[in-house]
Order: sequence, then structure tokens, then C-alpha cells
Amino acid sequence: MKKIISSLLCATVLAASAAVTVPAQAEYPNKPVQFIVPWPPGDLEDVLTRMIAEDLQNAHGQPAAVVNKPGKGAGPFPGAVEVAKADPDGHTVGSFVIGVPIIGPRIGIPELNPNPFEPVGIFLTYPFVLVAAKDAPYQSMAELAEHAKSNKVILGHFGAPLIPTKVSLAMAKNMGFSYASDAAFDALDCNTIASGDVDVMNTTIQLVMPCLDKVNVLASVTEERISLAPDAPTVGELDSSLGVALWNGLFVHKDTPADARAKIEAAAKRVIASDKAKKFAQETGALIYWKDAASSTAQIEADTVIFDRLNEILQ
Repeated sequence: MKKIISSLLCATVLAASAAVTVPAQAEYPNKPVQFIVPWPPGDLEDVLTRMIAEDLQNAHGQPAAVVNKPGKGAGPFPGAVEVAKADPDGHTVGSFVIGVPIIGPRIGIPELNPNPFEPVGIFLTYPFVLVAAKDAPYQSMAELAEHAKSNKVILGHFGAPLIPTKVSLAMAKNMGFSYASDAAFDALDCNTIASGDVDVMNTTIQLVMPCLDKVNVLASVTEERISLAPDAPTVGELDSSLGVALWNGLFVHKDTPADARAKIEAAAKRVIASDKAKKFAQETGALIYWKDAASSTAQIEADTVIFDRLNEILQ
């Protein structure tokens, strides 16, 4: 009996010691949360991510904010690297375009290969467009193709490895022409086209909204025609082999705890269902929705197939 009591006392002491030396894990979030948007402020993903950050902050009482990390011509990858290097505790969240999980692991960036991220969910399809000045000597992609055969045309884009850029270049090749040159920009807006820095640019319609009456939308890189430019055909209508939509989602490091992911997702779903987000979609032509982690993973796998097809065309 004494041995039994002694054993019980030892077990109690050990349990108490363990309780003292192993602190309980703090509930998420327990410090400020950063949502890294690897573009300048003002575009669709930036606005919606700010709404999500605000909701997370209001729900849990911890500061949450967007931090813009444009890549200076290198696309979203420098910002993605910052998320990859952060502690995998959910306090650094990436708001990423399609190119980060699909292209990032392929272009020689050690922090992105193998892909360190998993999606929390996809929430936005960009109304990506190819636009030119209203007074350009071409009003359609067919006319652009004919013009470019004997004239120099400069294309502006957000980065050579990105899927919108590859779609633009692949469509040109399939239509029998090529751009004289192309250049990457952090911002492609009204000033870019008005200054003459580019002749055609691949951007989102949100960025040219202030001058929509002064530009001509040649095509949209979307599944369906954009409500704000209903006469512009989709790339898929012009070339069915290139039908692809450009999306943005929330990503975390693959080691991020489930509780953090769940709270980030809950904030995003509340925002997507809000009247404010619905109004924003109507005003911008963006498609706003929520795809959970499993559906987002399947989307990435399908888009990887299209990306490989684009590379084959551009070889």
C-alpha cells in the first residue's frame, strides 16, 4: 500500500511539474496580424483584403492590417518570400495571385521551392483586361494583330512569369504576331497608358476605371465577359486553348495551426457575404466568392495544367 501511495504522489508531483514548465498555447491571434499584399495599394485584392483584415481585428481585438510589398517588376514573389520566411503561426498571411503557388516553385527562388504554402481559400477572380488607348489604330485583337505585323507595339504587364502575361504573349503568337517589346510595371493604370510608356497593357479594369472612357478594352482574361466592358470578348472566346481566369486567395505557411486557419477563413467568409463586398463587385466587375481549402487546392491543380500548356505554346 505504501508503494502505491508513493507512486501516486510521484505521479502527482511530475504532473504538477509538467503543468508549470509547459505553458498553455496562447489563443490565436495573440499579436498583430499582417496580410501581405505583394502589389501597390488600390487594386481589387488590396481593397478586399483590407476588409478581411478589419473583420478579423473586430472579431478578435488584435490589430490586423494590410502591408503592401510590391516587387518592383518582379511580380508578387518578393512579397511571397516574406510570408514564407515568417513564423508559421498565422500572424503573417499572404494575399496571393494564381502565380505564387503555380509559378513560384519553378523560377529558382529557394524559399518558394518546394511550395511552402497552403490555401485558406480563394475569394476573387480579377477582371483582367488587355487595353489600349481609345485613339489607337486598332479597336480589336484582330486589328491589333494586323497592325503589329508592320508596326512596333509595346506591351506592359505585371511580370514576365505571370499567367496574365503568358496568356497575352501566347494569344499573340497564336494570332501570328509578336510585341516589339514588353516591360514589367508595379502599377498599370491610366497614367501608364496616357504617358505612352506602353501601347497595350495587361491590367485589371479596376486600375483603369477613372479613364475607362479613354481606353479600349480589347479582351478580358476571364471566364465570362466583364459587366463593365460587355462588348469585349474573353480570351477564351478568341482562343479556346487559352481559357483561364486569374484569381486571388489567402495563403498561409503549410505548418500554420488549424485554429488560425479557421479564424482567418471565418473572417473572409463574413466579408464575402457582406453587402459591402457585393456592392464592390457590382461597381468593379470583379467576381467575388469563397472557395474553401479543398476546392482551392483542386483549382490550383487544374490551373497548373493550363500553365504547362501556355509554356508549350511559348517555347
